[in-house]
Amino acid sequence: MLRSNVLLIGFFLTFDGTTPQEPADVHTTEQEHAHTNRLIDETSPYLLQHARNPVDWYPWGPEALALAKKLDKPIFLSIGYSACHWCHVMERESFENEEIAKLMNQWFVNIKVDREERPDIDEIYMKAVQAMTGSGGWPMSVWLTPDLEPFYGGTYFAPDNRYGRPGFTDVLEEMHRIWTEDRDRAVEQGRKLAEYIAGQNQTGLAAEIDPATLDRSAATLTSTFDPTWGGFGNAPKFPHSMDIRMCLRHWLRTKNPQVRDAALVSLDRMAEGGIYDHLAGGFARYSVDEKWLIPHFEKMLYDNAQLVPAYLEAYLVSGEERYARVARECCDWVLAEMVTPEGGFASTIDADSEGEEGKFYVWTPDELVEVLGAKHGAWAAAWFGVTEEGNFEHGKSALWRHDAPEVVAATLQVKLEELEPAMEAARAKLLEARAKRVPPGKDDKVLASWNGLMISALAQTTQVLGDERYVDAARTAARYVLEHMRQDDGRLFATARKGKAHLNAYLDDYAFLIQGLLDLYETDFDAGWLHEAIALNAILRERFWDDDEGGYFTTGRDHEKLIARLKSPMDGALPSGMAVQALNLLRLAELTGDADQASLASKTIQSSGELLNRYPQAFSQMLLAVDLLAAGPREIVIAGEPGSEAVNAMLREVRGTFLPQRVVALAHEGADSKLIPLLEGKTAAEGGARAFVCRNYVCDLPVDTVEQLRAQLRK
Repeated sequence: MLRSNVLLIGFFLTFDGTTPQEPADVHTTEQEHAHTNRLIDETSPYLLQHARNPVDWYPWGPEALALAKKLDKPIFLSIGYSACHWCHVMERESFENEEIAKLMNQWFVNIKVDREERPDIDEIYMKAVQAMTGSGGWPMSVWLTPDLEPFYGGTYFAPDNRYGRPGFTDVLEEMHRIWTEDRDRAVEQGRKLAEYIAGQNQTGLAAEIDPATLDRSAATLTSTFDPTWGGFGNAPKFPHSMDIRMCLRHWLRTKNPQVRDAALVSLDRMAEGGIYDHLAGGFARYSVDEKWLIPHFEKMLYDNAQLVPAYLEAYLVSGEERYARVARECCDWVLAEMVTPEGGFASTIDADSEGEEGKFYVWTPDELVEVLGAKHGAWAAAWFGVTEEGNFEHGKSALWRHDAPEVVAATLQVKLEELEPAMEAARAKLLEARAKRVPPGKDDKVLASWNGLMISALAQTTQVLGDERYVDAARTAARYVLEHMRQDDGRLFATARKGKAHLNAYLDDYAFLIQGLLDLYETDFDAGWLHEAIALNAILRERFWDDDEGGYFTTGRDHEKLIARLKSPMDGALPSGMAVQALNLLRLAELTGDADQASLASKTIQSSGELLNRYPQAFSQMLLAVDLLAAGPREIVIAGEPGSEAVNAMLREVRGTFLPQRVVALAHEGADSKLIPLLEGKTAAEGGARAFVCRNYVCDLPVDTVEQLRAQLRK
């Protein structure tokens, strides 16, 4: 019987309800076994990875939940995702172990959940684990009563006792003992935790936004900014795209160079670091060190979808081509590796290949020489920071570009004009050679929410950089989600894979997709995108709106009943769906003239106003909406023939100006001025284009030249 202090302190904790740190991400490969469990019928690649475990896994659903009540057994709930390295490790060590599986099957009803498919379940039980242990992460391991109340939890457990921590076998034995010998205390612990989690939706927090909150946000971000290596806070470092974009808006508002530097230095250091894939493009999840050198190698669609707009905005602010290059390369990686056969976007690329984290991505000097030859191999080693001792494991190096090209050229005693094209050619050769390695696994499920973010990023990239390939891919993905991830009554499904869509969509699915549809409209001015956004917005209002406190719940009113129905106004790894929707509502109000949407946006922002005023650093996405209101959104209408050079020239001027607090519409013959009242009465001379820059539906004098438009935009 286990009597570990670590375990007992965790079980009988005195719980103070403080907010712990953001959980660290931590992935499995499907292996053949002489077993098949109920996960074999699932669509999630993560669940399918466990379908051959000897553990008698159930997916979350009525069958498993009813069985726990019938047998009066506790539930062991294991939550992870397919790109999670330590999820793979725990599977290999414990869930494939026949003896451990025997104990699990004997004592518990075992449920496996893909956190990307069920963010509602993940959020609830992550709060429980953080409350019990002070931290969290994946794999997440939680023991529940048959009433779904959590009474013990943690993250990764090694199979045996290590470093003074109990092994998984001992934890299983202790949980069984507690359930059979000390059940009352377990049930009481579960009840208290369930009450705490349900109480996270604190009432009475509505407040007007203090005008000084934007300034406090800027001060907090600059105070936590690392001026040497960029980013905010200490290692491990996450990209914090929303904070970076907020810094750029603070600069536009105040012209304070410190907030501009915080954004640009962070973006530079990340793009130089090992967190960036210097061969294929795209960013890994986070860096384990302060220098952005060694990433956790998993590549997530949502991280890149958020970073692309940040780099585009940095390009608009600075005019520096390096930011446009990174945005373009991230989009090129998505188009090359993440498009599914149906046209949606896959979710993640694994951290592991051949059972080793990062093996696919790292290099030795000898490997560079083998691909590039002695001279260019040595150049590439200096260019990409590859050393004999290595900066990662087993003497291998993650590629990074910390030294400036001029410094590398001087070190190698090579002319820069010779070195740079040679290294661009080397990059292509190394990428070709890397493609022959065993690749990491890919989670090819299509999530409506993450696809919405990527649709938005690709549409914005076409607006700023002009490449139609990106908006073409965005349109294809949007059509796939709207046509194949839709229920008969117009509601969305959350996830789809290989022709099967299922699970009721969440707030993020609707909000992120609406954002993408609005950006598609502002890219190609097809009013169909706006009609779809309005339809989805109506579903959110009907099914997700909190009539008592304002704002949106993360699940609809007809969603499966869990121990809590939560609201999440603060940002995490993803932007707050409530905050994204607040900005959507403001944009819809400007485009459609529907004042009710602006009112809903204000109520959404103010529903957590007290917290936002107090802790602005946790609400950067919501502050994007506050910033738009503070600046006074501009309505910009270009009138003329779609696709004409005169219209395109004016659109390039608008899109080449960093003016995030605006909406853009195109007036032309056949445009729907009833849908978009901004367009009414706005025309241009035949063969020409005319621009109307308005605020609160009061317009400046119309202008007919790009130069005049530029002057109005920069007033």
